[in-house]
Amino acid sequence: MEYQQIGHPESPARLRIASVYLRGLGFGFLEPQPATDEDLLLVHTPEHIRRVEAGNFYDPDSPAYPNIDFYARLSVGGAILAQERRGFSLMRPPGHHAGPHFLGGFCYYNNIAVAVRRSGLKTLIVDIDAHHGNGTEAIFLGDERVVYVSLHHGYNYPGTGLTSRDNCLNYPLMPRCGPQVYLDTLKRALDEARGLGPFEQLAVSVGFDSYKDDPLASLGLEVETYRDIGKILGSLKVPTFAILEGGYVPEIIGPAVEAFIAGLREGGALIGPGPREPKG
Repeated sequence: MEYQQIGHPESPARLRIASVYLRGLGFGFLEPQPATDEDLLLVHTPEHIRRVEAGNFYDPDSPAYPNIDFYARLSVGGAILAQERRGFSLMRPPGHHAGPHFLGGFCYYNNIAVAVRRSGLKTLIVDIDAHHGNGTEAIFLGDERVVYVSLHHGYNYPGTGLTSRDNCLNYPLMPRCGPQVYLDTLKRALDEARGLGPFEQLAVSVGFDSYKDDPLASLGLEVETYRDIGKILGSLKVPTFAILEGGYVPEIIGPAVEAFIAGLREGGALIGPGPREPKG
């Protein structure tokens, strides 16, 4: 996953530093397989897939890197594997800004959307990236088997998610709102979402760009806040998987993933084995 553009915030260092940290704690890693056309066609148009394959697009935030179709398919494969194993997919590129027929915001294919639709389960998607997942909303708006919840910076890219629509519940927040406002809003969001359940699984788009020092979209959160977020989400006590979206302070991604997973476990989420845990 070493593709890069000098100066681009979505860089290989994000995964490299995090994976070294998590391996040091004893977390196990599995290698995904690239998503197939059949997988991608669950949420994307054939025309969109062909454009990404050919690099026949222009987006200043989402360059047409050599072999980007392969890397993006591999990231989708990571989400599929996470769903099957109730794990956390630490992959790039992210996906929640990719819609049925569009890309953008560093995203080419929508990782979590493919994994959710492929599972066929009634799903609550909670997007805690600090940017609104306009692609995920575009894919699932009106879908009776999915409820989408997003907490995001209300004055930032992509400028969507200012109001709720149908099964898509949006909670725009003020810049650097801080942990207490964020956690109170998350609890309120889950209370509203529960009324549209019950759910067979929880899928979490995890972005760490809400961290206090993030250069793109800070919401003023601490690393330990992600443990609290995980605990609140874990209280749903359903099979749960998560995938990485944004977060542009590479040094905190590993500790934040550790905190988030610990919180899920404490809250009672049904997830895969943790560090140095037996699988049997």
